[in-house]
Amino acid sequence: MRHVRKVYDGDTIILEDGKHIRLLGVNTPEIESRQRAEEPGGVAAKKWLQTQLHDKKVYLEYDEVKIDKYKRQLAHVFLSNGKHLNVMLLENGWGTVSIIPPNGRYSDKLIQAQQHAEKMRLGIWAMPEYQLEPITKIANHTKGWRRFSATPHAIKKNRKYTRLLINDKVDIRVANNNLKAFPPLSTYLGKSLEVRGWVSRNNDYYTMLIQHPSSLIVRKSGL
Repeated sequence: MRHVRKVYDGDTIILEDGKHIRLLGVNTPEIESRQRAEEPGGVAAKKWLQTQLHDKKVYLEYDEVKIDKYKRQLAHVFLSNGKHLNVMLLENGWGTVSIIPPNGRYSDKLIQAQQHAEKMRLGIWAMPEYQLEPITKIANHTKGWRRFSATPHAIKKNRKYTRLLINDKVDIRVANNNLKAFPPLSTYLGKSLEVRGWVSRNNDYYTMLIQHPSSLIVRKSGL
């Protein structure tokens, strides 16, 4: 069991030995820092995690990739009573699923927890900033995790990515070395999709990198 010295933000804790632990499979809105502005729900997510960890010890469970590019350890975090904080955070609506292969442990539980919070409109799911918008509004996006509705009409593949083309200014891209995690991308063509993630911009062109099928949801007609 490990002592937690500090909660850095909604998805990162600092242990007594100074190690930074990033909760696997989840993402929470940013808190204000020198690098970025606060995102709606960021402070609430941090406060929720602080409440769960007050005067508590944790144990960690790792997946295939244990360290990220910021030198943080990547882990599933459990309380001494066995409660899984990553799942609990999603169940309460203070984060979103963010699965990055090859790390995929507990994916089903994480997705189910998010679906519960979304259905109950808990946490960020009740906030106007995180409601579904048409992809035509992508040029007006603010930084951070967002949800867009889109219908891809064609596929384009190059050496590194396969892209679902939405229009001449927007696409959804999947790394070719990660295609095995998805159904054939052709099955998405002509379907009404919800795309979840972060927007990248190059001049007046926009793209969203999708790393797991949980971020590319086929919606029934009319939803």
